[in-house]
Amino acid sequence: MDIPLWHYIASMTAYLVFLLVLIDVMRKHTRLAFVAVVFAVLSFPFWNEVEGWFRWAKILSVLVPMAFVVGPARLAWYYKDNQSAIAKFYRGNWVLFVLYGVLFLNIAEATLKDFQTANYMNAICGVILCATIPWPSYKNGTHQYWLFDPKRPNDLLFYSTHAWNFLYTTWNMCFVYGESPAFFFSSACILVAAELYPVLKNRPELYIIARIYTLAAHVLIRGIYDVFTPVMNSEPIFNENALMIWGAINLVLHVPFVIWYFRKQRAAKEAPFGHNEPPLRAQAA
Repeated sequence: MDIPLWHYIASMTAYLVFLLVLIDVMRKHTRLAFVAVVFAVLSFPFWNEVEGWFRWAKILSVLVPMAFVVGPARLAWYYKDNQSAIAKFYRGNWVLFVLYGVLFLNIAEATLKDFQTANYMNAICGVILCATIPWPSYKNGTHQYWLFDPKRPNDLLFYSTHAWNFLYTTWNMCFVYGESPAFFFSSACILVAAELYPVLKNRPELYIIARIYTLAAHVLIRGIYDVFTPVMNSEPIFNENALMIWGAINLVLHVPFVIWYFRKQRAAKEAPFGHNEPPLRAQAA
């Protein structure tokens, strides 16, 4: 199908704007975000477009934790004066370690798929990203890298570095380019939105909350109906050589990063962070 250039420009711009607005609404309206994700999970009878182990793993590993971990935890902090057992349970540190695991799983799923499709250099980048996700807190460290902001709207904050966020974005774009060429442009929109939103807010720690809401919306839409390929089908631009070159460039970028990361971590006894310093563990408790 021959899609006019202006269709690509208009549809991608509209989708990007929609995603940026979505992030802002889901961030600022904690209760609405919880209800929306619960309804997203309950829509599973309509997931007609989900096929193959990777697609099922992706949609379930995104929406289920959003509905049963992120949403309830944000609500528990939203009503932080509530001392019920369930509220205290969801304000526990276990939530942060589960979310660390979900992010790790999100990257690992795609990394396995990269290995399966022989996109080996990009797959190695996925391994590096898994190894450099900041732990929620470190035994001998002083900072808290993952937390729910106790102030409303109770954002999930993730104190990484601009470099990690950027490398995750270019790695993921390369992965999608190889795994689902037809959906590359639509997936690029959600990755750009997650990268752009924290920049616009000058708060890099908002990267993960931006990422999870855009990804949840995207996998849900793709799972129910393909609205993307009729207006932004990117399969015509796929090139196997370009994929390999992109993977090689990603690896060249990731190798110095991982060396720098572990040198910094060894010296500080905890992960490096960006210009916004994560709160001290005592303050975040």
